[in-house]
Amino acid sequence: MIKKKVIVAVTGASGSVYAKVLFDQLLKLKDQIESVGIVMSDNAKEVWQFELGNQNFNDYNFKFYNKNDFNAPFASGSAKYDTMIIIPCSMGTLGRIAQGISNDLISRAADVVLKERRKLIAVVRDTPFSLIHINNMKVVTEAGGIICPANPSYYSLPKTIEEVAATVVNRVLDLAGFEQESYRWQENSL
Repeated sequence: MIKKKVIVAVTGASGSVYAKVLFDQLLKLKDQIESVGIVMSDNAKEVWQFELGNQNFNDYNFKFYNKNDFNAPFASGSAKYDTMIIIPCSMGTLGRIAQGISNDLISRAADVVLKERRKLIAVVRDTPFSLIHINNMKVVTEAGGIICPANPSYYSLPKTIEEVAATVVNRVLDLAGFEQESYRWQENSL
């Protein structure tokens, strides 16, 4: 099996629980991973603190990069990171990506992933969408990105907020090509 090199970007959109659940799931999938690089915006750290009541993102054994570190390996296509997940993805970040504005490591890494024809998954977390948001989603999709709104499913009968978030994260991990156990419609008994 070829191990994956993954970039995870966390922006300041509401939904830090999605990033937390993704971090937890990536730890469980470590045998499928060569490396994980994390970049968080300043707002992402503040939102995590507000929504989750802690700064536990510091406790994860991943390599964290400063949002302005353009020397991070994934700031260049030569590093061959194959997947980037932006979770949650703010509409501001999506707009900068759609317009090719690489003003921080998140937007630069997304630009690299798209230009190298690798996998970009943007877990947008906003509602309702304006026409500007929809057009930016269209542009990113046409450029090869995948828009995966943070719309949870309920047919697995989740009991906790983390289980609800996992319905989105598991879909993201499927899109990223990971082999994992998760609820599958009409394949699992309730």
